[in-house]
Amino acid sequence: MVTRSTIMDTNSFRAEHATALDAETRQLTDKRSKILGGSYRLFYRNPVHLVRGEGQYLWDEAGNQYLDAYNNVASIGHCHPAVIEAVNQQMKMLNTHTRYLHEGILDYTEKLLTTVPTEIDRAMYMCTGSEANDLAIRVAQSYSGGTGIIVSQEAYHGTSALTSGCSPALGSGQTLADTTRLVPAPDAYRVDTADLGEWFANQIQQQIDDMNAHGIKFAGFLADSIFSSDGVMPNPVGFLQKAVDVVHANGGIFIADEVQPGFARTGDAFWGFARHGVVPDIITTGKPMGNGIPVSGLLAKSDVLSTFSDQIPYFNTFGGNPVSMAAAQAVLNVIQQEQLQAHSQRVGALLQAELTKLMERHECVGDVRGAGLFIGFELVKDRQSKTPDKVLALDLIEELRNTHRVLTSVAGPYGNVLKLRPPLAFQIQDIDWLVNALDQSLLKLKA
Repeated sequence: MVTRSTIMDTNSFRAEHATALDAETRQLTDKRSKILGGSYRLFYRNPVHLVRGEGQYLWDEAGNQYLDAYNNVASIGHCHPAVIEAVNQQMKMLNTHTRYLHEGILDYTEKLLTTVPTEIDRAMYMCTGSEANDLAIRVAQSYSGGTGIIVSQEAYHGTSALTSGCSPALGSGQTLADTTRLVPAPDAYRVDTADLGEWFANQIQQQIDDMNAHGIKFAGFLADSIFSSDGVMPNPVGFLQKAVDVVHANGGIFIADEVQPGFARTGDAFWGFARHGVVPDIITTGKPMGNGIPVSGLLAKSDVLSTFSDQIPYFNTFGGNPVSMAAAQAVLNVIQQEQLQAHSQRVGALLQAELTKLMERHECVGDVRGAGLFIGFELVKDRQSKTPDKVLALDLIEELRNTHRVLTSVAGPYGNVLKLRPPLAFQIQDIDWLVNALDQSLLKLKA
C-alpha cells in the first residue's frame, strides 16, 4: 500500500503520468527513478525542468518564462545580486565551522536580534529548518521536564526523527510520536465561533489534559503562525495570544516556527508571530534566511535556552559557517534597505483585493485570505456547504503551469487551497499575470 502525504503527494508527478511526457522529460524522470531514493517527489503531472531564475521569474530549458508564485526559499528573489556577491567574496576568503572565532556570525546575530522582542537574546545556528525545530523541541523538553508537544492537525515541522514525529502533514506513512498531540487548525472560514482565540486555546487545553491523563508531561506548543500547511490561516490578528497564555499556564513553552511566515513575508510585521502581539520562548527559522544558501537559526530567551545549553554542548559542522552567515547578512540587509516588509504589505494587499474580486466571477472560490505576500485561495464545490474541491484545485495548478506558466501549489487537509507565496521580489505589474491566469483557467475548467 502506498501512503499519501498531504504536502508531498497532493501536487506531484506519479508513474502513471510518464506516458504523456515528451522524450527529454521522460528521460530525466526515468533517470531520477533509477538513481535517487524513492522518497523524492516532483511537482506537477508534467514536471518543470528549470535552468535559470531571476527575481520572481524562472526559465525552463526551452527558454519559457514562468511567474514564481510559490517559492519562499529564494525569499528576496532568485539569484539576488547582493547574496551572490556576499557568498562569492566570503568563499574567496574562508569557510569553516564555528569552533574558530569569526566576526560574521556575531555581526549578523547582533543585527538579527534587533528584529525580535527584547526578551529573546540568544541565537544558535544550523543548516535546515528541521534541525532548528529539532533543537527547539530538545530545549522545550529540557526546560519543562516534559516530552509532550502539541502541533496543528496538518502541521509540517521537519524531517528528523523528532520533527517528523510532530509533522502530521507527512502522511499516514509517518508515525507520530506517542507524545505528540494534534489540535484542529484555527480555521476562521470553517469554524463557527464568535471568538476563535478562545476556541483555539480550549483545543490546546484539551490536549494538555489528555497528556496528563496518559502520564505525559507537557513540554510545548510548536506552531507556524500563519498555519500554512493547514491551508493559510492568518486571521483574526491577535487570536494566538490566548493559546500562548494557556501554554504558559501549563508550564510549557511556545515555539514559533517562522520558516514560512518570517522575514517580512506577512507585511504587517517582520515576524509572523508579531502580528498577533505574542512573545515566543523560542523562534526557529530556515529557508528564507539565506535566499537559497542552507542556513537556519534558533533564537531564544536566555533562561529557556540555558536549561539545555548549560548542560549539553551543541555542535553543527556547517551551522553558522562564514559563507552562510554572509548570505544571511545580505538577505537581512536587502530586506531592510529595499523596505521589503512595507513592499510585502502594500503589494500583498493589492493582490488580495484583486483575488477577492474573482469571487464575484467564480462561485467556486470560497475564500481568499492572507497577510502580505502569503495568501490562501480556497476552492469549493458550493459556498453554502463549503465542500472542498480538491479535483478543481489540482486541475487548476496544472492549467496555470501548462497554459499560463504560473507556478504554485496547494495546501490544507483537503488539498483545495492554492498557496500563493511568491518571492518578495513580486511586483505590482505581476498581479495582472497571476490574476488573469487564475481567471482564465477557472473559466476554462468550469466551462
